[in-house]
Amino acid sequence: MIDRWGELSIWEVMIGMSGSVKHKVGMVLATVITFGMTAPAFAADESSGRDKLKAHSQEFRKRIEKVTEGIYTAVGYSASNVTLIQADGGSIIVDTSANPVDAKAIVDAFGDRMTHPVRAIIYTHNHPDHTGGATVFAGGDKPEIYSHKLLVTAKPDTGRGRRDGGDVFGTALPDDQFINVGTQLEYGRITPHTREGFLPPTQTFNGDDESLTIAGVPITLILTPGEADENISVWLPDRKVLIVGDVFLKTFPNIAPLRGLPIRPVEKWIISLDKLIAVNAEFIVPGHMGTISGADTAREALMAYRDGIKFVYDKTMEGIRNGKTPDELVQEIRLPAELAQHPYLQEFYGSVAWAVRGIYLQNAGWFDGNPTHIFPLTEEERATKLVAMAGGTAKMLGNAQASLSASEFQWAAEQADYVLALEPQNTAATTIKIRALRELGERQMNATARNYYLTVAQSLEKSLQDKQPK
Repeated sequence: MIDRWGELSIWEVMIGMSGSVKHKVGMVLATVITFGMTAPAFAADESSGRDKLKAHSQEFRKRIEKVTEGIYTAVGYSASNVTLIQADGGSIIVDTSANPVDAKAIVDAFGDRMTHPVRAIIYTHNHPDHTGGATVFAGGDKPEIYSHKLLVTAKPDTGRGRRDGGDVFGTALPDDQFINVGTQLEYGRITPHTREGFLPPTQTFNGDDESLTIAGVPITLILTPGEADENISVWLPDRKVLIVGDVFLKTFPNIAPLRGLPIRPVEKWIISLDKLIAVNAEFIVPGHMGTISGADTAREALMAYRDGIKFVYDKTMEGIRNGKTPDELVQEIRLPAELAQHPYLQEFYGSVAWAVRGIYLQNAGWFDGNPTHIFPLTEEERATKLVAMAGGTAKMLGNAQASLSASEFQWAAEQADYVLALEPQNTAATTIKIRALRELGERQMNATARNYYLTVAQSLEKSLQDKQPK
């Protein structure tokens, strides 16, 4: 394997550095120059990250789970779960799937467990994968539709526009490259998430909780912000069932989404989980993936989830107080072993590293304390100087190719970017970047990172093909 600093020997020759200085400058060039862009951890070999993510797909297999008597959840038929509560003279539905097509499939799967009229529909939150099939469940029954008042004013969950074709959901990836989306099998690859089946709420509440009885079923709606500010959890006290929406999932939470959304409110999320722990549920129905049965199991899972988020938050805040930079904290903060191994904290969707960066930004702003970074060089200015130091474009590309051969995929991608900052149409640099991104993506167990790497690689490859003579 080629030593990383061996790749920089041309720079040493050019500026007459000693070996120790060369090492330090190599560290600067590999990390500080691209501050804020420390690479996510990835598997040492190509198969392990992919295999873990493939195994995770078992969470999304289609099934109707009986939670307890009179309560059933449809898992895997759509991007999110739909829960059926059997009530006096009809049914109550919690969340409605991503679209009318999925909703019809779920109605069929429920079969005679679901009886009409549907007396009420409850939205846990406004995300389209939870609200897109209401018209199908409502049919002609005209049910009351419940939510928190915040749902009515919630902003669309759109994220940033794509850059270089990046897509955390992998909607454009071919089947042989796509695995899942971390919290669901697919997001709009087969049937799009639409608002065609959405029905607006008819009953909203504005406080922290609301107790009511619907068709003979006592229900408490609890405001539990986390992934969504308006998320509510549905507590059925007589059956000890807690339906939690997206405040609790079988993956490390997506506190700082890769696709570009506001940082989720971490302190509120921790308080939400404290509320859920306090009700002592015997059954938990998450918004995605399978249910939990047993009071001890439910409590332990909720506590581990809360403790994982709180640990990352507390350690990041401690680092901020101690003057640490986000790059330093990303390298330092790791979940304790008992939490890192917990099945509900695996990084299939969110990431500890992204959470650290998000919490830092949310609480300390964008500046990391290094005055060099107050007004940094532009990408083009930095690339001009680095490419010159390397001995020109050809030398930089040679170093990038050597990095690929040495499995230094992040460094290869960064070197390709320096060339592309100066020569956006450079075919060799684009080809190296494609290869590096594919290698990084194939090693990821985080679905959103994998999908983003691979869709950008696919988009860049298409751009090369489009340049070829017809």
